[in-house]
Amino acid sequence: MPSFDKSKLPSRHVTEGPERAPHRSYYYAMGLTEEEIHRPFVGVVSAWNEAAPCNIALMRQAQAAKAGVKEAGGTPREFCTITVTDGIAMGHEGMRSSLVSREVIADSVELTVRGHCYDAIVGIAGCDKSLPGMMMSMLRLNVPSVFLYGGTIMPGRHKGRDVTVVDVFEGVGQHSAGKMDVCELTELERHACPGAGACGGQFTANTMACVSEAIGLALPYSAGPPAELLARDDYALLSGKAVMNLIAKRIRPRDICTRKAFENAAAVVAATGGSTNTALHLPAMANECGIDFDLFDVAEIFKRTPYLASMKPGGKYVAKDLWEAGGVPMLMRALLDGGYIDGSCLTVTGKTIAENLEGLVFNPDQKVIVDVPHALAPTGGVVGLRGNLAPEGAIVKIAGLKHLKHRGPARVFDGEEAAFAAVQARDYKEGDVLVIRNEGPKGGPGMREMLSTTAALYGQGVENIALITDGRFSGGTRGLCVGHVGPEAADGGPIALLKDGDMIIIDAELGVIEVEVSDAELSERKAAWTPKKPLYASGALYRYSKNVGPARLGAVTTPGAKDEVTCYADI
Repeated sequence: MPSFDKSKLPSRHVTEGPERAPHRSYYYAMGLTEEEIHRPFVGVVSAWNEAAPCNIALMRQAQAAKAGVKEAGGTPREFCTITVTDGIAMGHEGMRSSLVSREVIADSVELTVRGHCYDAIVGIAGCDKSLPGMMMSMLRLNVPSVFLYGGTIMPGRHKGRDVTVVDVFEGVGQHSAGKMDVCELTELERHACPGAGACGGQFTANTMACVSEAIGLALPYSAGPPAELLARDDYALLSGKAVMNLIAKRIRPRDICTRKAFENAAAVVAATGGSTNTALHLPAMANECGIDFDLFDVAEIFKRTPYLASMKPGGKYVAKDLWEAGGVPMLMRALLDGGYIDGSCLTVTGKTIAENLEGLVFNPDQKVIVDVPHALAPTGGVVGLRGNLAPEGAIVKIAGLKHLKHRGPARVFDGEEAAFAAVQARDYKEGDVLVIRNEGPKGGPGMREMLSTTAALYGQGVENIALITDGRFSGGTRGLCVGHVGPEAADGGPIALLKDGDMIIIDAELGVIEVEVSDAELSERKAAWTPKKPLYASGALYRYSKNVGPARLGAVTTPGAKDEVTCYADI
């Protein structure tokens, strides 16, 4: 077992020297030996809770990670952080808490590590915002860190086909359209989610799990095994051992997450038709490194990267299928062979991506991933938009879509509830552009996802329609749905000035979103505009609305590493 010099590690402040006798007494109270007290302290943090199936397998994996830390000469200190699970929060006031929770997760991990002077982190997360939140804390603290995804759910089976929770959301729309009776909907809801794990398609959780490998913060293949398989525990054990190797080699997260690494991550998202939420999370993670990487940088990589993996909701397969086809390494093999990622980027193995992939040959016999010469589409599944309706950009997921251009009259709603009620009542016309505003990071507050509304539309079978919002969409959204429109309505952006009947143009091929209203008319409307009264004047949502920045920059609440004076890892 290697020995570690604690003279430069943060935990020396709570374990070394006569003046730390009171501190050590607490560790003796918890059953640690003198030897264990003088080893490096590794925070093993999971987002375990009983809120949803995404999180219920995380504590089991944390125990395996702790065993790995111990075997490699460290002392693990386990703790938990919160999650807000989107599937439960969706479609009501609870969704305002979702994006806010990303910042709370990052802050809570930071404060726990700072307060107790831990030397490294193994972070285990299972649901949408807990993945980027956990990785943000690693980059902010910059201590040796390994991320581990808690795993996807197994697909449900209903009437001989694989189903996910998105099928249930869409079933609500089918029910409202008279296409599914309540008995059928009840049967679907009982079978869609068979056990532990995050939503099964290439929604936000599985997309960010792929990011964790692509960006180098997670061990190769670790994003793949479903939550209920004990193979996850093997990766947890290896993650615990790997973090000790990073301490020994003094490899930190910001050594790994360079500008090129962020570009690699965006390429993997594009190649899988991943969630539009990555256009928020990658800039937020980059902010913690002091790297400029905004929505337009993400969109540029999406634009030049081919679509290689046919993943739900735009494609055919779920996360388990991707793993069985060779996982993220097989996809990265295809991208590296095609020249779309940089193999020189360092990873938590202590090796580069190219070294990790050495000896791996692309397998053309599996059905989920194609190589670059046989790409499903020449560009990625997510597109950035810009125009007089979104000077700070917007984003749309086009994987699997045929409807890439739309011109139609605006139907304006101030908030999701009004839009959902109209959709449920089929109170809209084909060709309309449904506009949901005042749902941005500041104005929502919290930038809610609109899956209930978009899934209901899809379930009703309407194709000649579009939807735009300054809020977000779930990774499970499909249809011509434009999110992250900026500036948001709360800041007086053009979306705040729209009126019913204004003609809107969306062109996902050219990357354009425009409203056919003159600059002079928009200026007159702006002069007469007054901001909507805030929904909250106290509590966490109020504090968030007062501090959050624009979606283009990741909707972050802190300046990040650019303004950092002292890095925690150097205390």
